[in-house]
Amino acid sequence: MRWTTTIIISTSLQSHETIRMLRAQQHRIRLSDSVESGSFIFPLSGTAFKLVEPENVRDEPGLIEQIQKFVRVHRNSFVLLYAPFNGKRQLDMLSLIQEKFFSSNLRILPVRNNSEILKGMLTIAKATSQPHVERIRHRMSLAKTHIVERSPVWDMLKKLS
Repeated sequence: MRWTTTIIISTSLQSHETIRMLRAQQHRIRLSDSVESGSFIFPLSGTAFKLVEPENVRDEPGLIEQIQKFVRVHRNSFVLLYAPFNGKRQLDMLSLIQEKFFSSNLRILPVRNNSEILKGMLTIAKATSQPHVERIRHRMSLAKTHIVERSPVWDMLKKLS
């Protein structure tokens, strides 16, 4: 069964190729003027992504302010740094964002094309949405139990008592 969800997307991205790709996968798209420009919000997983394209950035202090606002509004936030060629400008922008937001909850996901944008967002959103997060927690708990039960250290401790 294919996973689909509702995504709130900034109207600034209404002609972006990723929207066509999301619709092709039958995700429900809601365009909104009230979300930060360049944003994709996954309400069911509580994640938000901001697409930053370094070649379109005219004012670096303005970009930093936008990202600061984005991080304040969204607890689980990601910047999708679109850098198709990893040129000097893209690497400088990555370094700048990393330095400014080092101690925040912002994570940076460098992407090279629309397919990577889609794959990164959907992987993170799916892994953090209900009921998938519960299944992952359950699997992790089973794995932990299995490891502890099969541990030679555990056997040694049993023999000592």
